[in-house]
Amino acid sequence: MSDQSAVKSSGLASPAESAAYLAEKLRFHTDAADLASDLYARHPEIIALDTRSAEAYERGHIPSAISFPHRFMDEASTAQLDRSKVYVCYCDGIGCNGSTWGSYKLAKLGFTVKELIGGLDFWQRDGLPIAIGEEAGVLVGGRIECDC
Repeated sequence: MSDQSAVKSSGLASPAESAAYLAEKLRFHTDAADLASDLYARHPEIIALDTRSAEAYERGHIPSAISFPHRFMDEASTAQLDRSKVYVCYCDGIGCNGSTWGSYKLAKLGFTVKELIGGLDFWQRDGLPIAIGEEAGVLVGGRIECDC
């Protein structure tokens, strides 16, 4: 057994450095519980954006989410989006980068964005419902409690 800690072998950030880094990280991402809480509360400025294909959206999506495949995002196709909103982009999950592409493209075009950690996969792992079909649906229910 080594006397050297594997955890400490790469160095440690100071508490202030950690706080600054983690605060910055939170500005770019949100999780399923926080998004669900805002959707349940019907915060009008929060828009869930499904960046997968239209076919994937129809198989199952976050209720109230808008289908907007990232491959079709450009200046012309985003003209109808409200720039005062916050767009939370998601895709299938950690094996998919559609939410990253969507967030990147929208941010480059001047939109305020966050990326949903874990996408639809983590949404469902948290026991949250999905909507099936072309219609966005509505998330109904109550307050979300997170064990995180």
